[in-house]
Amino acid sequence: MGRFTQGIYGYAFALLVCLAAVGAFLLVTPQSRTEHIPRVDFSIDRVNAARAASYEVVAPGQVPPNWVPNSTSLTEKNGVVTWRLGFATAKRQHAMLAQSDERPSADFVNRMAGTDKPGGSRQIDGATWEERFRQDKNQRTLVRVFPDHAVVVTGTADWEELTALARTLAPQPKPSPVPSSVPSSG
Repeated sequence: MGRFTQGIYGYAFALLVCLAAVGAFLLVTPQSRTEHIPRVDFSIDRVNAARAASYEVVAPGQVPPNWVPNSTSLTEKNGVVTWRLGFATAKRQHAMLAQSDERPSADFVNRMAGTDKPGGSRQIDGATWEERFRQDKNQRTLVRVFPDHAVVVTGTADWEELTALARTLAPQPKPSPVPSSVPSSG
């Protein structure tokens, strides 16, 4: 046994034991070969955004095929309502819908786009969207600015996928107000 604990033989033996242990660990550890993208239900944020916002909130009427909604964030601060909805696209890129009544709108748009440089325009179902591109982050952005809010579609997705998301956007109806109290049955 002494020759296995000294010199090159000891080193080789220890290495062999470590590799065997790692191999055994990998053999018994469950491994998933399928893609897992967390899916979120954005319906509550969609309704709450439409209820809280003073502007007309838009949301996908139908999520594009093979897209996964994976994040939603609704904030209301100092009367400013901002809703962000993120997706993993069919090509497994990132796309996000963001809308806000932040003032000035340009600050919100520039922050979401990562740039203040317009790069052209695109007609989508009769509406004109401003295009922006930030090359160092491979980020494309479509922008619409309204008098009372701005809508941004942005991400690493290609123009075709961002256009597909913009095409799905539909105005959301204002939900009826939540009753402040429930009448007691007497």
